[in-house]
Amino acid sequence: MKKGRPTFIGRVPKQRLELWEKLGVVPRGIDRETTETMHRTHMGVDNNYVSILLHAFRNSLSDGYGGSMIGTELSDILFGTPKPGFSEVNLGVLKEDQVNILVHGHNPVVSEMIGLAVEDRAMTDLAKSKGAKGINLAGLCCTGNELMMRKKIPMAGNHLMTELTIVTGAVESIIVDYQCIMPSLGQVAQCYHTKLYSTSDKAKFPFVEHVEFTPENAKEQAFRLVKESVENYPRRNRDGVSIPVSPVRNMTGFSVESIVGALGGTLTPLIDAIKAGKIKGAVGVVGCNNPKVRQDYGHVALIKRLLANDILVLTTGCANVAAGKAGLQVPEAKELAGPGLREICSLLNIPPSLHVGSCVDNSRIAVIACALSNALGVDIDKLPLAGAAPEWYSEKAVAIAFYVMASGIYTVLGVMPPIGGSENVAKLATSGLTAVFGACFAVEPDPIKAADLIIAHIMGKRKDLGLDF
Repeated sequence: MKKGRPTFIGRVPKQRLELWEKLGVVPRGIDRETTETMHRTHMGVDNNYVSILLHAFRNSLSDGYGGSMIGTELSDILFGTPKPGFSEVNLGVLKEDQVNILVHGHNPVVSEMIGLAVEDRAMTDLAKSKGAKGINLAGLCCTGNELMMRKKIPMAGNHLMTELTIVTGAVESIIVDYQCIMPSLGQVAQCYHTKLYSTSDKAKFPFVEHVEFTPENAKEQAFRLVKESVENYPRRNRDGVSIPVSPVRNMTGFSVESIVGALGGTLTPLIDAIKAGKIKGAVGVVGCNNPKVRQDYGHVALIKRLLANDILVLTTGCANVAAGKAGLQVPEAKELAGPGLREICSLLNIPPSLHVGSCVDNSRIAVIACALSNALGVDIDKLPLAGAAPEWYSEKAVAIAFYVMASGIYTVLGVMPPIGGSENVAKLATSGLTAVFGACFAVEPDPIKAADLIIAHIMGKRKDLGLDF
């Protein structure tokens, strides 16, 4: 932490940092900005909508260039920087003849230790003694993304599929930590043999056994829960097992380092492809599933239309799972891309939609945007980039959208934020912010129309750069 601001603010292009300083939105710390948000929004404190929104941007920047970026970097240091490779995704990754253990949440300490325990010879021998052929570990939501990125562990599903994993009747246990965990899981599990465990003191749930994990005891607790899960296998109702689909092959592991490595150690080939019009631009498609939106449709329809128009897509969070289930994250998906993007994907043997990690790894997209900006000597808002969250629902998605937009990246949301009650706030968010940050939000529930908004934006930025083709 540099005195007065998070260290990673230093990655931001000079022009963008000068703008933030002029606006007074450079974050001074991580917890400090959240604490100030709580005070500003207390009854009788800050009642000026511009002042409140500007601090909201400062708070979100402390998340993006503070908490999230630090979290990604530390996870890479502790558990390894992801490298490209293949895995599988959807409910079909569950095994009818094995002990199925699912990890769910956002804390890689828990999932990494569970991963260590399931590979232990004593645990696999115990599983065989109970009649199983082995132990099958799979992920849900962002813990699944973390394991898939680094270990190529399969992914059982995204947010709205968590209850469905239990309903297959094939899951011995689900081990959760925090965020995106439905409080109904414990009640659903009462109808099956599935054991549920919570592991964080800040996240406890009805009908779920709590087993505290700390850095000091994580390995010991992981072995305990894996052992109990294996011993639960004989309680499975064999006649009630139904795994309805086959797994889908998925390519993952696209960290910033691996993307740059695939380009020969420099972003120059990507810049050249953009200049030549083979890649028109790039879009980060991120976010959750929303119960009010048809699951995965927003993500998949949007991504397909972008790919067909030679726009490279980078996905995180539950959007990854949607793209993976639809077969968009394998090299063969290049056939869905426009001719220019298809040529680049063929040359590098990569998918046109890249799996770059969990929700916290949105910061990887920000790092690439900053690097492109620095390489070209222009601010981020001048680049043919955009962000999209077609099915967002979570509070953290608001912070993510704010720091992406404050970075100068036009962002399209598929679900209207709860700001319609204030005409001033809604107008500022959807148009007025362009004069402030060089970017703004748009809200468009129809993913095809949303894609068209993004395409028009990207082509406009290309024209401004003299790349009007």
